[in-house]
Amino acid sequence: MPTHIALLRAINVGGTGKLPMTELRALCEGLGFANVRTYIQSGNVVFESRLSAKRAQQALEDALEARLGKRHAVLLRSVEELASIETRNPFPDADPKQLLIVLLDAPPPRDALAAVKIPGRERLHLDGRELFIHFPDGMGRSKLKIPLAGEGTGRNLNTIRALLRLAAP
Repeated sequence: MPTHIALLRAINVGGTGKLPMTELRALCEGLGFANVRTYIQSGNVVFESRLSAKRAQQALEDALEARLGKRHAVLLRSVEELASIETRNPFPDADPKQLLIVLLDAPPPRDALAAVKIPGRERLHLDGRELFIHFPDGMGRSKLKIPLAGEGTGRNLNTIRALLRLAAP
């Protein structure tokens, strides 16, 4: 049975989308997903399902809307797709906690970053459905504004690596 890694957008961040991970696991199990595991409180769940990625994503989004009363985007990746993030990392020397990967549902237009003004030493690289952002001075201090980032959900490289370990057989 294929393993899927779901990254939920706007869950337990800034007081929005409150959902304890025990409830997220139960919700996924209720959908018939198997071997459900969660990682930290920000909406990361690994599971197995015979459903296609698109159908599993839709089922989880529908269940979250029913549970939370509001639509929350779910970005789904296979183990191979998530592992390719590390392989494609354009900033291999960056501190993993200072490297944010914004996962998108679909590749954006090539000029999606054309109007972005970089206020500091941040570095950006768009590759397919992922936007890599290196914050050498820390994410909390940055004044960088990227409209495209609001269409996806971000995880630092440490979280990506932890999810890959969780998904390993």
